[in-house]
Amino acid sequence: MAVTLSRDDARIRRRVPVRSSGRRGIQMEKNLHIVLNLLKRELEFLEHGGYKRSPASPWRAPYMFEESPSCPNHVDRTRQTRCQDCWLMQFVPDDLHSEQVPCRFVPLTTEGLTVDTLYRCATSAESEEALRAWLRQHIREIEREICEARAVRFEA
Repeated sequence: MAVTLSRDDARIRRRVPVRSSGRRGIQMEKNLHIVLNLLKRELEFLEHGGYKRSPASPWRAPYMFEESPSCPNHVDRTRQTRCQDCWLMQFVPDDLHSEQVPCRFVPLTTEGLTVDTLYRCATSAESEEALRAWLRQHIREIEREICEARAVRFEA
């Protein structure tokens, strides 16, 4: 299953609060919708076996985020797009933005387990389950924010 991101999707970086009303609130809600769709696409990729071993590199599991359609460089190993321009950067702690591959430091659990930690200490199945739970949690949170933003907009 191939999931493709549009150029606009890949450029979304920061999720911003949607508490304000008016034109700015509508734009923030639009950004939340874009991030929500990207998270749902990543979950769909995961659910359809996107992180199962690939024939191109059967000796290892694919890298989470890096080898999925979520990564603007997933088909371009020369990394023409800077990681800092990736929409996933909003989930990377600020002090880790300068890492060579920042998306490896997305905290997936409340205990602070990151993609990088899972590479070192978890099985592929455990890693996929942690990513699945993280994706579902963020999808629920953003859906709730969108509902709240709509309620605020309709009250105004």
